[in-house]
Amino acid sequence: MPDYVWYASYGSNLHADRLTYYIEGGTPPGTDHLYPGMRDRTWPLKTRPLTLPGSIYFAWESPVWTGGVAFYAADPPSSWTTGAAARGYLLTTGQFSDLQTQEMYREPGPELDLTEVLRTGRSQLGPGRYETLVYADDLDGWPVLTFTSPWDPNTVQLNKPARRYLQMLTSGLHESHGWGSGKILSYLSELPGIEGNWGYSALRALVAETLGGTR
Repeated sequence: MPDYVWYASYGSNLHADRLTYYIEGGTPPGTDHLYPGMRDRTWPLKTRPLTLPGSIYFAWESPVWTGGVAFYAADPPSSWTTGAAARGYLLTTGQFSDLQTQEMYREPGPELDLTEVLRTGRSQLGPGRYETLVYADDLDGWPVLTFTSPWDPNTVQLNKPARRYLQMLTSGLHESHGWGSGKILSYLSELPGIEGNWGYSALRALVAETLGGTR
């Protein structure tokens, strides 16, 4: 196992503050879920913006966000826009294991076996929404890993994300990538689950309101 991996976040953990709850434990504002935190509560060695091959789409029905949430498709349909905006956090393999476990609302336990994902590029740990590991790239000598659903993006049922979740993504993209409202609007408006479910004018107003006029 490598000592470190880059965890590539493409959802609410685009926010460093949100990731803090996975590291230190606690209940994020607006939710009632208590995260136990990682056994190693050291802050990531590095963080940086990433663009992953593949696409982001929105599906499932989140009990926390009350709408669809983001998932990563490494091999999306040809009609989907590619280039998934993410944020990389350099974690120990143990921290990455504890993070993935908490995403499935479980207590941190034994470390994940990354052998299969590092050998083949993909490893399905179980049927859960974030139990499929993907080896997306390499950076600074360490593998870039993320987790997503096991669903086939060609047949998955897309679901409209809620306003509150899109506000979280908007501010997270601004924080992690430094994007202004125009770039964020262009990116979000083409993602499956948003496109066709959110009108362009409504989405533009949401982005503008979230960023307070930042361009």
